[in-house]
Amino acid sequence: MPRSTASLSIAAPDTPRPQTGVKDMPHRGPDNEEPEAGSRHLRSQPPTPAEGTILMFVGWDWASASHDVTVIDDRGIVIDHWAFQHSEDDFSAALARLSRHGTPAELPVIIERSSGLVADRLLKAGYPVVPVHPTAFHAARPRWDTSGAKSDPGDSYKLADYLPTDGHRLRRLVPVDSGLRELQALVRLRDDHVRARTAAGNQLGALLEQHWPGPKNLFCSLVSDIALDFLTDYPTPQSAARLGEARMAAFCKRHAYRGGKPASALLARLRSAPVAPVSLPADVLTALITAQVQLLRSLQTTIAQLDTTIKVRLARHPRAILLAELPGVGTINLAQLLAEVGPVLDRVESAEQAAAECGAAPVTKASGKTHGVYFRWAANTRARKAITAFAHNSRMQSPWAAGLYANARARGKGNPHATRIVARAWLRVIWACWHNATPYDPCSHPAAQRLAAP
Repeated sequence: MPRSTASLSIAAPDTPRPQTGVKDMPHRGPDNEEPEAGSRHLRSQPPTPAEGTILMFVGWDWASASHDVTVIDDRGIVIDHWAFQHSEDDFSAALARLSRHGTPAELPVIIERSSGLVADRLLKAGYPVVPVHPTAFHAARPRWDTSGAKSDPGDSYKLADYLPTDGHRLRRLVPVDSGLRELQALVRLRDDHVRARTAAGNQLGALLEQHWPGPKNLFCSLVSDIALDFLTDYPTPQSAARLGEARMAAFCKRHAYRGGKPASALLARLRSAPVAPVSLPADVLTALITAQVQLLRSLQTTIAQLDTTIKVRLARHPRAILLAELPGVGTINLAQLLAEVGPVLDRVESAEQAAAECGAAPVTKASGKTHGVYFRWAANTRARKAITAFAHNSRMQSPWAAGLYANARARGKGNPHATRIVARAWLRVIWACWHNATPYDPCSHPAAQRLAAP
């Protein structure tokens, strides 16, 4: 008996949304705190085959060194299976072999990956790519085998067999705009370098804490330029032994110190730090601190270079103007919004789904008499970081965002929760700007104008 490939259609609920928060919450908040509206399980309809046509489904089990591909029909019969190495010749041959089973548009491919070289090559060749989360696929394994056996050829078959029965619950990949892809690569690399700078700064702090605690808290930040300059000139206690107020004042003037502390106060802070009981030889400590300072300087340079490149690419992107006037958004945060939130806005069907994917909407858990709304763990964490960073900045300059945040805190919400409430409200505004191709204008923001009216 052939499997049915009809798409599941779920009607939007007519009943009111449940109250946000745990059971018996004393006060109902605004709809920014309610669970998402509508159904997230609505997906695009699969292609309808002509009468007498046999549907084909492809399961692709990928690995870093080799791949296994299985093609089945809508009866679950294996039509073709092969394995190949991760090389250009084998990859081109695999795509050519795959094309013999039908036109790319009518041959959906399921894979446990939503990005990467394999997904990009399949999308470029015109195949509908259906990603499935490995955890969701793992939960379905007992339907084929309860022994726990696992192999790459078996996985490719199981993936292909999973697609006709559960494919209506999965969303097909949509190619990301090339400009957004460029920004995405740049901002993600910058994030990696910022994390590396934080790690290198922590390592330098641990090194100083163990061998020379004095310079650790001398300036506002250990990774600031002036702190690195000080450690370059005075890498050991011995080199700073003859440092007096005159030399400290000259150092501060030479490096344009803006901390507001007099040289005497800085010198007192340096001298009051505890002394390490066991010290390394001066040449060894100099080598250690110099190496760490050079690492931090290198990271500072690459971050500054990436900032410049991001600024140039951002100015060229036609959609940047849509969000450029958002209150509190800076160059880097604007690039993050375009790169991480933009692709989400392109592929989802509503602002509520965007809020769910960006982690700004809570999750409902209801069973029997138990009902609660909780933090959403399954979300695009990069998009959540971008939108919540903007929400935090916006409340410093937008009275409307500040009011939303203040109301949430007054109802007992913590800072992260209140920031997500503001982020969800902003996502509705950003959604309208993005899909109407209308740049954000505070004068056209009704909620902000009502707050500004006398």
